[in-house]
Amino acid sequence: MQEKLRAVLDSRKEEYINHLLELLARDTQVIGHGIEGGREKNGQDYLEKLLRSMGANVVREDISEELVQEGINKYNEGNPGHNYDDRYNLVADFQGEGGPSLMFNGHVDIMPPGDIRLWDSHPLKPEIREGKIYARGVADMKAGLMASVLGVKLLQDAGVKLPGDVTLLSVVDEEGGGNGTLVSMLNGRRADAAVVCEPTNKTVVMSHMGFIFFEVNVTGISLHSSSKWEGVNAIEKALFLIDALHQLENKWLMIYRHKILPSPTLNIGVIQGGTAGNDVPNNCAFRFCLHYVPGLMEHQDVIDEVRNTLFIRSRGDEWLREHPPTISIYQQGLGFEQDADHELVGLAQACAQTALNEDVVVTGSPAANDARLMKNIGEMPTIVLGPGRMEDCHVVNESVPVAEYLNFILAYALLIWSWGSLKSENE
Repeated sequence: MQEKLRAVLDSRKEEYINHLLELLARDTQVIGHGIEGGREKNGQDYLEKLLRSMGANVVREDISEELVQEGINKYNEGNPGHNYDDRYNLVADFQGEGGPSLMFNGHVDIMPPGDIRLWDSHPLKPEIREGKIYARGVADMKAGLMASVLGVKLLQDAGVKLPGDVTLLSVVDEEGGGNGTLVSMLNGRRADAAVVCEPTNKTVVMSHMGFIFFEVNVTGISLHSSSKWEGVNAIEKALFLIDALHQLENKWLMIYRHKILPSPTLNIGVIQGGTAGNDVPNNCAFRFCLHYVPGLMEHQDVIDEVRNTLFIRSRGDEWLREHPPTISIYQQGLGFEQDADHELVGLAQACAQTALNEDVVVTGSPAANDARLMKNIGEMPTIVLGPGRMEDCHVVNESVPVAEYLNFILAYALLIWSWGSLKSENE
């Protein structure tokens, strides 16, 4: 089977590369992390036409605030208040021969490219240079999304019948926190196993960290800095609280050890306050993201510990004791862990090794993705496996090697065929 599929892949590689280039040329940016909307329709239109030409039953799946709120209330998942005008998931179903089914998940939305003057080529005009495809979104994650589509097409082009049903999810708003996949899971989209096609640097990922984004607002008393002692500097009070958070992070580093994931981290990413150097600022807000270790740390316990840390520190300050900070969460997601003994893990590893012709390890990822939603809400055995590296996401000159992209088409085709065939033989 490997030789047959490899021969067809070699004969059609220009066609398969062009499909990816066409998708990359379509602007599918999220705007304001999805809060202000997104342009995913530009890519979904292309994918829908391609999927229908392959014989898929394709459904456009709308995203609703009602379902997002359900996710928040039931699962601590979901990010409210996003604009969903002209934004929808694509759900493409291919009928198989009755064997176990497989679902592939990929997001079509991409992050804005930033200052395009820093790019060696236009981020929305894909180029191939020295064996790599350069464009915004190629690693995160249009190469993986298109490879999953063409994994099915490779089997079709080789005249191989699908052993089981295959579902392809092209979701929106992943960069806004995962509302697209959340809605699909709440709508009951299911298969016997799932693959998230995010870049994994030629590894099989079976776990990732949970994450929570906090915003903390601190007040003070403003006046001219020449009489600083009569005011209250909100920035200095915020730094007092930030110090407490760093102490909390240090405590976590000493306590929590995971076999394949890093220790918890807490990053102060944004701080805003004041109006001028000679004014005592009466307000300061800072935002931070923390990543915690699933299995060893519970989501709500982490939230409670952060809140308690800030309020306990506030009680040690005369001003903050009477004027405590306000604390809110504006994005969050649970961790993800897949049992390493599940046959999906070993089979995905074997298929990737065959396609890549090199050793492939099973590991974890510090960065979260939609695998948590497929596993925790969809209750499907789930792995993450896709072309590209996490280090190439959200950066200038984002790229994926052409050969790696093509090899993952083969890896996905082998996994579709092997998953159905292996399970059928055991029944």
